[in-house]
Amino acid sequence: MSWNQGGGGGPWGGGGKSPWGRPGGPQPPNLEEILRRGQDRFRRLLPGGWGGGLGVIVAAVAVIVLWGASGFYRVQPDEQGVVLRFGAYVAKTTPGLNYHLPWPIESVLTPKVTRVNPIEIGFRSGQIGGGAGQVDPEGLMLTGDENIVDINFTVFWVINDAEKFLFNIRNPEVTVKAAAESAMREVIGNTQLTSALTDGRQKIANDTKALTQQILDGYGSGVGIVDLVLQKTAPPDQVNSAFSDVQSAKIDLNTLVNQAQAYRNDVVPRARGDAARVGQEAEAYRQQVVKQAEGDAARFVSVYQSYKAAPDVTARRLYIEAMENILKNSNKLILDKAASGSGVVPYLPLPGLKDFENRGAPGPSATPTTPPSGAASRGPRQ
Repeated sequence: MSWNQGGGGGPWGGGGKSPWGRPGGPQPPNLEEILRRGQDRFRRLLPGGWGGGLGVIVAAVAVIVLWGASGFYRVQPDEQGVVLRFGAYVAKTTPGLNYHLPWPIESVLTPKVTRVNPIEIGFRSGQIGGGAGQVDPEGLMLTGDENIVDINFTVFWVINDAEKFLFNIRNPEVTVKAAAESAMREVIGNTQLTSALTDGRQKIANDTKALTQQILDGYGSGVGIVDLVLQKTAPPDQVNSAFSDVQSAKIDLNTLVNQAQAYRNDVVPRARGDAARVGQEAEAYRQQVVKQAEGDAARFVSVYQSYKAAPDVTARRLYIEAMENILKNSNKLILDKAASGSGVVPYLPLPGLKDFENRGAPGPSATPTTPPSGAASRGPRQ
């Protein structure tokens, strides 16, 4: 038997009263009464004569018109519209005023496809306190020669395909960052440390950009890599001083090697030139001696032929030529025995006279040492 039946009454005492003193306890709301009151209030809001069926129709038409007009939307110049029908892709729209079926049938997304989005890897700019903050786990990478290098770089990306961007990847920034970091580690793993710190920076940036774009295309991400800029490539801070010493030693080594190479380039060609010159001089001397010997032999044969034809004349001519060659460069003194008793100096120093003439003195005809005419006609004597 229920608590409100019989003589016992309710749990709060007899008489079937509630604890608030009302009979029968709490009562449920009357829905019909609530609807009736709402209709009365709506009729009072409408002008006179609109409280019937015509007013309801007009109100419904107005609601439908407003619902249909809610499908108009505007796409900004830096955006691209992506229309979804019940959540599925339908079409893309260009910047300007466009229309789609009102919600909940269709909706539109407008991602910014021309905005360049930067992602920093290895560091964070604009942190609290100013300046760039280092993020070691991201920037430390292993090179091809098993050295560690600290690399900070920035990736700039845009949306190439809005449909793929919205539906194929969930977190685009995390995806682009992971792809760029993976690509950089692969490129650095195939690069020597010296190249990464010096002249290989641009090649590293270009290879990483291409590899990152290849990875994102494989995901169908709809993301395009605009640029990749290396901010820093350096050894870790813990070994930076030791690395600087090693680099200084390498620079000194290269300097000494270059100096030695320059000395070699100076000495070796000079020695080769001297060797070539000595060889040419020896060859010239050989040819000279050979030609001279051949000429002497030919001259001897010619003289011999002349001697066979006229022995006396040839012998006398050879004697005269030999004496001429002997006395040509010797000091000559002419003595005349016939002039000894005539008061004239009996000798004539010919080299002294020649030197005297070269000094501009009067000729030998004005000197008392001029031999008599008879002495000059007798010829030289020994």
